[in-house]
Amino acid sequence: MNIEDVRRTAFAMPLTNPAFPPGPYRFVRREFLILTYRTDMDALRAVVPEPLEVVEPLVKYEFIRMPDSTGFGDYTESGQVIPVQLRTARGVEKGAYVHAMYLNDHPPIAGGRELWGFPKKLASPVLDYETDVVVGTLDYGKVRVAKATMGFKHRALDPEPILAGIAQPNFLLKIIPHVDGTARICELVRYHMVDVTLHGAWGGPGSLELHPHALAPVADLPVLKVESAVHYIADMTLALGTVEHDYLA
Repeated sequence: MNIEDVRRTAFAMPLTNPAFPPGPYRFVRREFLILTYRTDMDALRAVVPEPLEVVEPLVKYEFIRMPDSTGFGDYTESGQVIPVQLRTARGVEKGAYVHAMYLNDHPPIAGGRELWGFPKKLASPVLDYETDVVVGTLDYGKVRVAKATMGFKHRALDPEPILAGIAQPNFLLKIIPHVDGTARICELVRYHMVDVTLHGAWGGPGSLELHPHALAPVADLPVLKVESAVHYIADMTLALGTVEHDYLA
């Protein structure tokens, strides 16, 4: 293969058989269980990178079931998203910083990390039902890291706040190392979910417990109080991203 062929065909690794196809990526009947909880403000400030700003001591702990995902197949993920704001020339924008994600499928781990900078690691999340309860669990190997429960469809929610939340910008810290071990890329990336169809959204009583773990440290943002529990199902497209800030420039 000559140099021009490499340039023309290179998309992702491995060169001749990439781990994931080109995007954008469509998700059909993507199911969310989201527990919003109050945590320690200093702990949040220690993990959210500037120029993003933490406004309230809140974290959204998410379990996401994805049965039909373009190029990625059928998988589940779990992790923490932090509400933030960003000051730009357009004014102050509300958004979300994706802090940690754990999932059970290699293509979205590789694609998420390489394309956008999603902080994805391999683990075993599950989103399921136990009679009248929606249950989310996250195991790292054989060790239980997180468990969430919510009453099943106790009350229907107004779709507008859910859609407004999905439409907000999301931010990631993309880090790609150089061959000498230093950072080759270190960028704050912005992305959006688009073409959203909401099939239903519900609220109910919820609980969340997080357990300390050396390699899945979700409990470093401790649960002080669960503020809300939301369960919804939607179709959406994960659009490709843009660079908001280059830390190496």
